[in-house]
Amino acid sequence: MKRISNLKKIAAGIFFLVAFSACSDDDVTAAVVETNTIADFVASNENYSSLAAALEVAGLTATLDGTANYTVFAPDNDAFAQFLSDNGFSSLSEVPVAVLNQVLLNHVQMGEIMAADLSTGYIESMATGSASNENLSMYINTDSGVMINGVSTVTSADIEVDNGVIHAVDAVIGLPSIVTFALADPTFGTLVAALTREEDFTFVNTLMETGAPAPFTVFAPTNEAFASLLEEDLELNSLADIPEDVLSSTLSYHVVANANVRSTALTDGMEVSTLAGQIFTVDLDNGAMIIDARGRTAEIIVMDVQANNGVIHVLDTVLLPAM
Repeated sequence: MKRISNLKKIAAGIFFLVAFSACSDDDVTAAVVETNTIADFVASNENYSSLAAALEVAGLTATLDGTANYTVFAPDNDAFAQFLSDNGFSSLSEVPVAVLNQVLLNHVQMGEIMAADLSTGYIESMATGSASNENLSMYINTDSGVMINGVSTVTSADIEVDNGVIHAVDAVIGLPSIVTFALADPTFGTLVAALTREEDFTFVNTLMETGAPAPFTVFAPTNEAFASLLEEDLELNSLADIPEDVLSSTLSYHVVANANVRSTALTDGMEVSTLAGQIFTVDLDNGAMIIDARGRTAEIIVMDVQANNGVIHVLDTVLLPAM
């Protein structure tokens, strides 16, 4: 009888150990929490394998796998293939890591921004360019869906993940030049027409440069500013009526070379030298104003649109150089 009792005790002990082991396994399994971060989503989706590889090369995977919230405009494989082709790269490995890092950061914003929260205008990406250490601007156009910098369209919005939101896009958003914003923002339609009116005008090519005479500071008149200029001069019925030399000098009068002058660097009474070889004066007594060579006044209505090769300040009036 005693032997039977001992056997029962041993059996009970074995049962306890097995039960404890099973419970421990269950507890361990329950403790493994599956995540769905931005990095997880990209890595698990075959259509974003190029983006996943790029993030790894640029050292950004860990950032997008963390707990901080981000908004990411995510280009698919076709978009990356086109980016490489457009820039003369045969593979991702040929893209300089520093350039790749900033291009990828140009798709990222801090915080969670749903598509409904986007509106037409400028926001900042997490990238910086060659002109300054300030974050680059992005032009968002929501007139028909969502388009970024005039080159990349959101194809699938509001993909929510653990640490933010993803918007799928159909093109890589390259580092923007002054010209990128001029073309993307319909506010500058007349300005673009003026810059390209004559075949021998070199403004566009110049304002795309990243080397000298870049960086540039451009004081950019709106469409309404050009319309007001035509009304101001009764001899002008359209942009085509402005003599070529006058138009060229007027456009040059809005550009400062070799300087990325942000609004915080403007001071009252500052005299600014331009590509036209003439100066205008900054007046901060009544807001942010510019007094041109003819004593006319223009207001800066949008400041610090930061491009890779310079900065834009938007004007409500066309500046005129001395006659």
